[in-house]
Amino acid sequence: MLELAILGFLYDTPLHGYELRKRITALAGHVRHVAESTLYPAIKRLEKAGLLARATEPGAVAAPRHVLTLTDEGRQELRRRLAEPAARDITDENRWFTVLAFLRHLDDAGAQAAVLRRRLAFLEEPASFFYEGDRPLRAEELDDPFRRGVLTIARATSRAELSWLRETIASLDGASS
Repeated sequence: MLELAILGFLYDTPLHGYELRKRITALAGHVRHVAESTLYPAIKRLEKAGLLARATEPGAVAAPRHVLTLTDEGRQELRRRLAEPAARDITDENRWFTVLAFLRHLDDAGAQAAVLRRRLAFLEEPASFFYEGDRPLRAEELDDPFRRGVLTIARATSRAELSWLRETIASLDGASS
């Protein structure tokens, strides 16, 4: 997901590595800290693959700074990754938010709706964090107030997302017809 975030933020505008790291950290939040030791090797991989380019520009006060931009191949790769997200990108909430943050870069409303439909199908499957045998437990079935809280919060979040997904898919379907 780090590479997707790099491509997504650079799609919008060229950035210095430090600014890119700040934006990725803001998107990932406290859940996934982005260390320099992770970010810069990913940038180098993308650069080596021809997906981004680096230019040096004079620093205002300090040493010259490297500005990163997407190449045409990088733009195509971002759109490919958005149109065909891996299953984990649909089911893992943090990975999903990264896909969602850049889904606007797909030019086709039908392709955007197809990605949202995959998330909708995942959320419509019965699930729980807690089970009795193979049966998922509902919040009302738990005596533990903390586990009940987990399920209550998850249910509210899922309902909000389901509502948003259905509304947005309908809007995208209208735009593509």
